[in-house]
Amino acid sequence: MSRSTWNYLENLVRLWRGAAWLYPRAVTYTVTTACNLNCAYCEDFGARRNGSPEPSLPLADALRLLAIVRRSVDSLTLTGGEPLLYPEIVQLITRAKRHLGFRQITLLTNSLLLPQFEALLPAVDRLVISLDTTDTAAWSSIIRAPAEAAQSVLDNIRRYARRQREAGYRLIVNCVLAPESLAGARGVLDLCREAGALVSFSPQAVCNWPRYDLLVSDRYAAFLAELVAAKRRGEPIVGSLAYLRTLQTLRPYECYPTLTPRIMPGGDLAYPCRPVERAGGSHGGRPCNVLEAASLEAALDAAVRQYGPPPRMCTSCFQQCFVEPSLMQAQPLAFLGEWLFNPPSRHGGLGTYAPG
Repeated sequence: MSRSTWNYLENLVRLWRGAAWLYPRAVTYTVTTACNLNCAYCEDFGARRNGSPEPSLPLADALRLLAIVRRSVDSLTLTGGEPLLYPEIVQLITRAKRHLGFRQITLLTNSLLLPQFEALLPAVDRLVISLDTTDTAAWSSIIRAPAEAAQSVLDNIRRYARRQREAGYRLIVNCVLAPESLAGARGVLDLCREAGALVSFSPQAVCNWPRYDLLVSDRYAAFLAELVAAKRRGEPIVGSLAYLRTLQTLRPYECYPTLTPRIMPGGDLAYPCRPVERAGGSHGGRPCNVLEAASLEAALDAAVRQYGPPPRMCTSCFQQCFVEPSLMQAQPLAFLGEWLFNPPSRHGGLGTYAPG
């Protein structure tokens, strides 16, 4: 049994007992906040924020950090910024897989540098590339890069979709839904179907809240209804029917952010989640450096002592990395029923959520 599954089962008991926080099922490590793009809607590291990235850990300390994490979870997500800008990214990923024994490693990248770092592909289990539209002019305006860069992303998706079986990973294309790009999202689904890749969808956020235009958009609700129907037909859509219906309504959901804690480039824990930590105030922050904690659980205990238990209801980001594991934990019978009686969910990667 994987550590992720064991933690899931233990969390059912912790929920029943009213525990302050739940055991992590995966950890997201932001290896660098530097990025080589300036995506129009990025609220973390894009636009004017790229000029002052946080200092990253040297390789030896980063591996020591991951060794602490590995004692608690066996699923790791590496993100940024653009993680391929981390100088020792190949060594970090290969050692995390071969020496530390992470069962599942997910890499999020815009793919522009990927041809230079193909040596890491055999150590990656899930490769996530962002794409909101197959219209290169529109994609160029979103990522604020020349049309040649936008075309390179499309070409890389096709290229690395072809290499999935050879290298042993699954390719997931992550598509952000905005009112002006809904038509383009249909093209992304078509591309993934043709290329043999999975696709995930998440709504655009503004200040960590769903964009208001989506809340009042009949076109958005209709598109999500289309995705639910497409999922039932067996289209390669990542995520559960429960997740897609949550996106359709954008209603509050039971959120358990410690299921997927995030660690920042220097090793600091962002608690209870990146949106709340970034907002400041008394409800969250960076309580400790995981390198200085005895374990990830000790870091979470320190966070609860300083900031209190994480929130139980959320109306904020609706990113799949938070919503999907929370729904799975809160609705175990619904997910078991979907697994048993809706085979397309297994084909589309039920339980294989794509981080936002």
